[in-house]
Amino acid sequence: MSHNRMEASTVPKITHLRLQHSEGIVVHAASRIYAAYIAAGQVTNGNEDQWIGRSIEEALRLAVQTDDRIESDDEIQSGKPHQPFGKS
Repeated sequence: MSHNRMEASTVPKITHLRLQHSEGIVVHAASRIYAAYIAAGQVTNGNEDQWIGRSIEEALRLAVQTDDRIESDDEIQSGKPHQPFGKS
């Protein structure tokens, strides 16, 4: 299987990237999902952005559902009832 690199013009020129901790967790999950799509032969030259986007959406969905189902120590100790993501 051939792994083609994106053309240099399609890669954003970023000199510095600063992610919040939770964003880094989603990026890590998305990269694993994306790697699975590559290994399965789904990603081809020209459709990388589609699969990257899908991987991010799936990783975010996993993160939101995890947050909705699990209360962290901080959430329990705050004394405030846990609200599902996106609800106030």
